[in-house]
Amino acid sequence: KLSSKTMQSVAVVALALLESVSAFQAPAAAMRSVSRASATMFSEGDLGVLPPLGVFDPLGLIETRDMRRYEIMEIKHGRAAMLGFLHVIAIEAGIRVPGYLSTSQNLKFSDVPAGCFASLEAVPTAGWLQIMILTCMQEAGTGFASKPQTDDAEAGDIALDSWVRYDDPEVKAFKLNAERQNGRAAMMGITGCLIHELLGVDALYPTGGLGGAAPPTIF
Repeated sequence: KLSSKTMQSVAVVALALLESVSAFQAPAAAMRSVSRASATMFSEGDLGVLPPLGVFDPLGLIETRDMRRYEIMEIKHGRAAMLGFLHVIAIEAGIRVPGYLSTSQNLKFSDVPAGCFASLEAVPTAGWLQIMILTCMQEAGTGFASKPQTDDAEAGDIALDSWVRYDDPEVKAFKLNAERQNGRAAMMGITGCLIHELLGVDALYPTGGLGGAAPPTIF
């Protein structure tokens, strides 16, 4: 029988997954105008096609799917994962933003506990709503320093012209490939952190390093 704390943890994870599925998808209007017949055929040297895997398509999806949509989704999920992993590092290091997370509940940022699930559970419902609204605004291009993804823009290019642009093709390709690889690593990293906590060990130090203290088992 699940305890109320366990059920709350499951609810928080479900909310986070729902938010990621609904808010980090590529805009439907832009994707409808792209035909499946024009699926991108990747080859060595293309952005994101990097060693050691290169063009890795064991199921043959490249020839049947709109790969531009999947590229956009991968980039967005990678960016979200990089922010999430930095969050884990920050809270584990004891870093907290000054001020109040909720003035009505007299909850300060310094009161937020470490741990992936514990920190998520500490955010009030109103805070989650603000996060979801901001995420949707960013997706629609009406948020902070962003614009909508368009068909004529490169995959993942939602930054305004005031952001840094790279004119040198080699430098630009390096930066974009670095972002893609860092995003892939971060997606694996944040997934590993969550699994570690579900198994009852520390998110960053599952073997007990730096003192050996592990959070209580969630399940």
